[in-house]
Amino acid sequence: MKSDFKKLNSYKAKHHKLEIVEIPRMQYLMVDGHGDPNVSQEFKEAILALYPVAYKLKFMSKLELKKDYTVMPLEGLWWAEDMNSFTSNTRDKSQWDFTLMIMQPEWVTAAMFERAVAKVAEKEPPKLLDKVRFEWLDEGACVQTLHIGSFDDETEILDEMHSQFIPDNGYEMTGKHHEIYFCDFRKVAPEKLRTLLRQPVRRKG
Repeated sequence: MKSDFKKLNSYKAKHHKLEIVEIPRMQYLMVDGHGDPNVSQEFKEAILALYPVAYKLKFMSKLELKKDYTVMPLEGLWWAEDMNSFTSNTRDKSQWDFTLMIMQPEWVTAAMFERAVAKVAEKEPPKLLDKVRFEWLDEGACVQTLHIGSFDDETEILDEMHSQFIPDNGYEMTGKHHEIYFCDFRKVAPEKLRTLLRQPVRRKG
């Protein structure tokens, strides 16, 4: 049996329906960067560094542990000094910082990660391979929804999430804006993109 973790509740959301969910602690491959994802070379290089390691780990898991799984979609944590750069009409992406990530099953270990990186390094290693790290993320309570359409069209639902839904339900934002990309945005038309939008929260007071 091949595990598909996209079937977990953590990866389910309804189009523009805002819901509060409890996200379990999960581990990821991660690479940090800065700048407008549309033009940032660092953004492209981060993706090129993550996927070879993710696939090495999948094949190691299948061969050594007899546990097969579907490689998970790309995810991103996003933040900036001025968080209005995400929800304002101008959306100044040059201010954005990011961590690109791919979730890993709980049975993947740090030792396996180190061996996978070493194997990737043997043949034409990606430029940012040495920046890839293996780390746990514990988000807990989050508000999330599914957005269908271009990334620039996220502004309205994010503003509703941040300015209305979260405070109206007695929460405040904590942690970083989180996106999960169910489509390959390098190949899929903008209007057909499916993106899960997530914001960690905590009770006020």
